[in-house]
Amino acid sequence: MLRFFVAMTVLLISTASFASPVQRLAEAVRIQTISYQERERIDYAQFQRLNDYLRVSYPLVFARLQVETVSDYSLLLRWPGSDDSLKPILFTAHTDVVPVEPGTEDDWAHPAFAGVVADGRIYGRGTLDDKLGVMGLLEAAEQLLAEGFVPRRGIVFAFGHDEEISGEQGAASLAARMRELDLHFEWMVDEGGMLLSDNPLLPDRPMAMVNVAEKGYLTITLVATGEGGHSSNPPRISTIGRLSNALARIEANPFEPRLVGPVEAMFETIAPYVGQPERFVFNNLWLTGGIVASRMDDERLTLPFVRTTTALTMINAGVKENVVPQRAEAKVNFRLLPGDTAEGVVEYIREVINDPQVTISYDPWENVPPISDHQAAGFQVISEAVTAVYPEAVVTPSLLTATTDTRHYIGLSDNQYRFHGVMMSAGQASSIHGTNEFIDVRSYEKSILIAREMLRRGAR
Repeated sequence: MLRFFVAMTVLLISTASFASPVQRLAEAVRIQTISYQERERIDYAQFQRLNDYLRVSYPLVFARLQVETVSDYSLLLRWPGSDDSLKPILFTAHTDVVPVEPGTEDDWAHPAFAGVVADGRIYGRGTLDDKLGVMGLLEAAEQLLAEGFVPRRGIVFAFGHDEEISGEQGAASLAARMRELDLHFEWMVDEGGMLLSDNPLLPDRPMAMVNVAEKGYLTITLVATGEGGHSSNPPRISTIGRLSNALARIEANPFEPRLVGPVEAMFETIAPYVGQPERFVFNNLWLTGGIVASRMDDERLTLPFVRTTTALTMINAGVKENVVPQRAEAKVNFRLLPGDTAEGVVEYIREVINDPQVTISYDPWENVPPISDHQAAGFQVISEAVTAVYPEAVVTPSLLTATTDTRHYIGLSDNQYRFHGVMMSAGQASSIHGTNEFIDVRSYEKSILIAREMLRRGAR
């Protein structure tokens, strides 16, 4: 039996060593590190399998860096710099993925966890979110180590294992460990930003969107209570009717659109690259900002950049078709623009509903990261790394309309950015958490080059 395990280990190391970066990402996709909201459903053996695969795939990284396993499955890797007087830099990503929505399995061009490489693409769950981030950073570090690169400024990698379910065991524990080690970073880079190939404002240039902020997160629970009983003698207003009326009011009264700092900075950055009248509009947002926000609000793709969004996501009521329920419950999810608060949103919703028989409860999302400086050194390094690989790209600050593990690292870094150097179209971006997630082979290979440049230039 011992010989068998030794032989299998040798085979695994040999296979990983001779594989290409593309094949290694495909293999990582085949390892089903799925995070379920119900944690008891999670198969943690898959996470251990992935960590074992990373160790044999990147032998120099795991031999020469200081490696710790945190909270059983998250990884902390420290690459000391030659100059202790310089603050280190932090790169984060996550190894978990979301499940495939039941009933949609046959809608995939290739099975979600088959890791198929075909037609110049790598298909599968996690190719974009976020195994490309983990594998791309490790590919870059392995290459630099093989070349004898010695960072002057220390580099730290933190790979959490439960970002998709809030990061409370992964990133939160990694951050706690970093505080124990008294680490503080000049800047950090998490997932989120990307290069967009088909921005209509820049038809001939890719737009590299480096997120300097992200939206806040809030879910409220609405509960309507009232008379129940037999459906043959219903109350004048049922709990379902009362709750439905409240939800209809919420959806009919969205928050007003407006431009926030990161979005204004994005338009000001691209202004020199567009024609008239757009150039005038973007250079004079003090005058035209309201018009720009209104136009963006008309399109589903751009609406989240200018509005605190409202999404009715869950509803539950009733136990039998001929019984009027005494209680009906719904959940509404909001993504908050910088400057908006959970308390302000709840107060507005309370006024919109205007029904004392509908109660509101909520748990605010703690620690929304502040807006980072897009003129600081970290942003400059990212910009230089992008243009070294894509000279024609326009690098802009931007706003991430989703949320990341970045919030767990507040206070550990002077500036927090979100960017993986993958090129994709707007339509492809919609496959994240959706159907037919994939990454172009060439795009992935170039994202590794960008990661190399970020590490090399950031640590100089």
